Amino acid sequence: MHGPSPDTLHPFHGENHTVFLKNVVTRPNIEVGDYTYYHDFENALDFENRNVRYHFDNIGDRLRIGKFCALACGTSFIMNGANHAMTGFSTYPFHIFAEEWMEKFDPETIFGHLRGDTIVGNDVWFGTNSTVMPGVTICSGAIIGAHAVVASDVPPYAVVVGNPGRVVRLRYDETTIERLLGVSWWDWPIEKISQNLKAIWGADIDRLEQAALEAEPGLDGTSKAS
Repeated sequence: MHGPSPDTLHPFHGENHTVFLKNVVTRPNIEVGDYTYYHDFENALDFENRNVRYHFDNIGDRLRIGKFCALACGTSFIMNGANHAMTGFSTYPFHIFAEEWMEKFDPETIFGHLRGDTIVGNDVWFGTNSTVMPGVTICSGAIIGAHAVVASDVPPYAVVVGNPGRVVRLRYDETTIERLLGVSWWDWPIEKISQNLKAIWGADIDRLEQAALEAEPGLDGTSKAS
């Protein structure tokens, strides 16, 4: 057995509170990897409308979330459409309320300082009500604490807490982190991941590196590289 299919809508015993996100996202400017889930007792199905905010097509920014991420209830992504003009004396969005105000508006006052795509790596854990600001990159293996507000990039396997979010520690030493990124177990076939869960749970990097080098049987019975 290799766990639920990544195409399963409700992978936690069929309960409505948990969804594999890639199966509920419909916007082309949101990408979610296999097995990444969102948990919410109220409405997990409506993640892209309730939790991805100010995400407008004319802005052009994308939200990309990798594989095996865990998003607790209230995890939110604020996108670039939330930005107001900051080059003048007022940040008030006059242009959205009247055509005559729109005619005098210079879009570069907003578009000139947008921060680009929001990118989340693989195996990232988001605590309850954590918030990610526009244009942030959160690298693989990170942990975002409950109610943290992440406004700057997060390195691999870092633990971030607070508002503004700050790195309080790395989960492993730098050498181990480099080895884990080299292994990138989240890119393995799910059968291989399942076979090596003991090493993943047990933080056995030697075993994971060995497994990364092992050949896998092909459909025709021959071996193939991992």
